[in-house]
Amino acid sequence: MKLKLLLIAIALFTIPFINAQETTAPKFGKGLFNLVGQDSSWTMKIGARMQILAISNWEDGESNESNFLVRRARLKFDGFAFTPKLKYKLELGLSNRDISGASQFTSNAPRYILDAVIKWNFSGNFVLWFGQTKLPGNRERVISSANMQLVDRSLLNSRFNIDRDVGVQLRHHFNLSDKFIVREIISVSQGEGRNVTTGNIGGHQYTGRIELLPFGKFSGKGDYSGSDLKRETTPKLAVGATYDFNNNAVKTRSNMGSYMETDTGFYETNITTLFIDAMFKYKGFSFMGEYANRDAKDPFAKNFDGTLTGDIVQIGNGLNLQAGYLLKNDWEISGRYTNIQLDKNITGKNTENQYTLGVSKYIVGHSLKVQSDISYLEIDNNNSQLMYRLQFDIHF
Repeated sequence: MKLKLLLIAIALFTIPFINAQETTAPKFGKGLFNLVGQDSSWTMKIGARMQILAISNWEDGESNESNFLVRRARLKFDGFAFTPKLKYKLELGLSNRDISGASQFTSNAPRYILDAVIKWNFSGNFVLWFGQTKLPGNRERVISSANMQLVDRSLLNSRFNIDRDVGVQLRHHFNLSDKFIVREIISVSQGEGRNVTTGNIGGHQYTGRIELLPFGKFSGKGDYSGSDLKRETTPKLAVGATYDFNNNAVKTRSNMGSYMETDTGFYETNITTLFIDAMFKYKGFSFMGEYANRDAKDPFAKNFDGTLTGDIVQIGNGLNLQAGYLLKNDWEISGRYTNIQLDKNITGKNTENQYTLGVSKYIVGHSLKVQSDISYLEIDNNNSQLMYRLQFDIHF
């Protein structure tokens, strides 16, 4: 019922403007349609996309689980208001996976809003972002789920990413030479993830990122897109590093995971996260590497009398390496290796090694594609899992 009301509200908001504005239908993959104000003082591009996933898992050689699901179903609105220097983005998630996570901290409501952010280019190369969006964390997380090289992101991302939050970001870039580009980002956010509506229990989250592009820009923003679909004619490289400090964090994975509850409220501890990543592309070949580390001042959540609650900050390291080659007929073979080493003395978790082999057919780039991969997961050398996935993507 709530979903129907949401879709009706979007329709009622959009339809009255269509007759009063210039409407254009872009080519496939570039949005459903564009709205332009009669005085050209605002624009709105409306897009939609969905991912349909089939997945099977086997544990220690025995069939365990198979299912089909709508992995993602989303609506996206973006454009500018009043001046091209003031842009905005609104993205709504409609699938169960997108809106899950209702709690008292989200007013017990589905989490429809993914992005709701304003971007103001107030001076030169300075851009101020305000609202809810992805933090400048690991490269794999910032790459849109619409533009991934494999069916889904790696274990490194699921264990260590800092995802979305509400706050302010200041972005800037400059050239060291004709080609060498440097980008800087600083962010101050709430520190508890997206769609939190009731207070900020702990402190705030501070994030800084720097990126180096020694050979210039990638074609079509390829440094944040999987696969070398543009077939770069000259080598392109991007290297980035992020340091994140979550002051008095109250969740087990910085601004992600579960709240650490005690007999007097919530446990607070400082959590730091470090990411180092790189992207390289040349003539259909692509490589992406990432390293992640999370640490905490005191990872053991405690009650007022010092007894342990059982909640523990998930600290440790992760490494992800993936590469692929795009053939001339737009088929791609790709592979990925991921290693997760949480601190076993603290978390009790085991080492994980995952090996993934993927095959993709890009019919219209990332806008229309079929992807399949198979992964072998080895846990502490004594337990194994096999996972097969097949996914269809369509983006308007």
